[in-house]
Amino acid sequence: MRQALIIAGPTCSGKSALALELAERLGGTVINADAMQCYRELRVLTARPTPEEEARVPHALYGVLPAAVAGSVAWWRAAALEAMEGALLPILCGGSGMYLRALTQGLSALPDVTPAARTEARALLAELGPEALHARLNAEDAAAIRPSDSQRIARAHEVWLSTGRSLAHWQRAAPLLPPAPYAFRAILLDPPREALRAAIAARWEAMLAGGAREEMAALLAQGLDPALPAMRAHGVPELAALLRGEITEAEASRRAIANTGAYTRRQATWFRHQPLVAARHAHRINARFAALAQFSESEEAKIFAFLREGVDGGAPPP
Repeated sequence: MRQALIIAGPTCSGKSALALELAERLGGTVINADAMQCYRELRVLTARPTPEEEARVPHALYGVLPAAVAGSVAWWRAAALEAMEGALLPILCGGSGMYLRALTQGLSALPDVTPAARTEARALLAELGPEALHARLNAEDAAAIRPSDSQRIARAHEVWLSTGRSLAHWQRAAPLLPPAPYAFRAILLDPPREALRAAIAARWEAMLAGGAREEMAALLAQGLDPALPAMRAHGVPELAALLRGEITEAEASRRAIANTGAYTRRQATWFRHQPLVAARHAHRINARFAALAQFSESEEAKIFAFLREGVDGGAPPP
């Protein structure tokens, strides 16, 4: 069975830097597994690899969707499988846990929703807001979806309006698309909270200095639906409010850094409890990769011993 490597962890843990290092050493292709780095207009705001970094090794699924299009787990899974097919060593890099789980554990084939249901659900979301619409969900969906997750709330309503059954029902009952036919190995970056907080603040300042305002202004000029995933990327709501004159730059920075920090806490907790990164076919690095003085010989030896184990002995299924 072909090998594939996953580099997972919270935002700002150094996943992209590690993926680039390993891809150069192993002849790999870095495949994006971050839901927001798929969007073309969000290079600065999502800290996508730079053109110089993309030129060093093959990259796939970065900046491939316009912000006006809503990406999905099913879309990403199909695109990732296609990119993996042409890679000598696929290196899946990102913090979108649902994407990685769909690839390694399979995905329920949910029913199609009608255009009318989609339109009605989006209209209700815009009229009521995510928390009020969340209150209308059935008990199963409400328990599984955060009140702030407008995309999943709208999706649950679309499914209900189209089929008369809950999203949770279809996730249990629908046929499962099988796990990808690869032997997966995973590296989990799990740095201390204080290291992540410092990295988040530093990244935000770098984004502002690197053109985030201009990128946000161009995005707003498109007049997109605020419920679209690209319009909810970290930093986008805060910069939008700043450019509209609703808040100061200091307040935008405070909110963006705090919201990203809260998200990384949820990411870290989620990854620690996933089979792929909790079992013996995973290697954990308890530090920010970018914060290491260098790709140290000791860490390099551990990583390559771990990867050789997968090649020589085979990796167990996730």
